[in-house]
Amino acid sequence: MTIKIYDTMTRSLREFVPITENTVNMYVCGPTVYNYIHIGNARSVVAFDTIRRYFEYRGYKVNYISNFTDVDDKIIKGAAEAGMDTKTFSDKFIAAFLEDVKQLGVKPATKNPRVIDYMDEIIDFVSVLIDKGFAYEVGGDVYFRVAKSHNYAKLANKTLADLEVGA
Repeated sequence: MTIKIYDTMTRSLREFVPITENTVNMYVCGPTVYNYIHIGNARSVVAFDTIRRYFEYRGYKVNYISNFTDVDDKIIKGAAEAGMDTKTFSDKFIAAFLEDVKQLGVKPATKNPRVIDYMDEIIDFVSVLIDKGFAYEVGGDVYFRVAKSHNYAKLANKTLADLEVGA
């Protein structure tokens, strides 16, 4: 029996075919660790754990990666208010997150990369986007130039003009 997955781009069901035979690689955006988890965090964790378990039930080896965003203005502010460095502050909420999802019966991720460990690569990537005109800097922040991406909002079945309505 085949697995069918809804393809948002084509708006149709398609047969699931893994890139690597018998292996599913899942990358799931994890929490920004500036506070304890809330119901929205728990909902996505449980939903993706269910998908992961289904693939495992169907006989696939699943590499389940869920990152921790441990670089954020809220983390910097919270750490300063708590009199902690950002790593210690983030570590506290990572430990709480892992305990909470364990209590929900969620399987641990194969890996939990931390954003802070990839800052050089992220900065290099953003620099390339700026150099190619796909992003721009204003007041120390970097923004994506959506007009440069011809397919921006295609998955939402929208155009840039649709997104501007009511802006």
